Amino acid sequence: MTGGTVDGPLLRGTVLPGGGDWSSTRGDVCQLDARYLLRAEDGVVIDIVNRGYYHEAGDSPEQFDGDLQVSAPGVYYRTSPVFRTDAPAHLWLARTVFVGLARASDPEAVFIRMYALL
Repeated sequence: MTGGTVDGPLLRGTVLPGGGDWSSTRGDVCQLDARYLLRAEDGVVIDIVNRGYYHEAGDSPEQFDGDLQVSAPGVYYRTSPVFRTDAPAHLWLARTVFVGLARASDPEAVFIRMYALL
């Protein structure tokens, strides 16, 4: 993993170099396991474990959040990130369940739109 950014209304930061992505394929379903660190704007480092599934599903519609494309047509690419931190300003992350809709934005990058389940 080479880095990236997080840009949202409640959290902004930079994905630190390192971490890793692992996958295992069973039939046509790819099970994903990504682990990485995020340095939040306030300097706090947050550990993220993001697991999910990827498979081509001909009936999966393209999905948008406003004008932003969050999933590609014909592809099921979903994650369930877990944030680990003891930093008081970010405890809400460790106490919330999230789901992510993902899409490959180019051959070297993945875009994940994460939603908190309230």
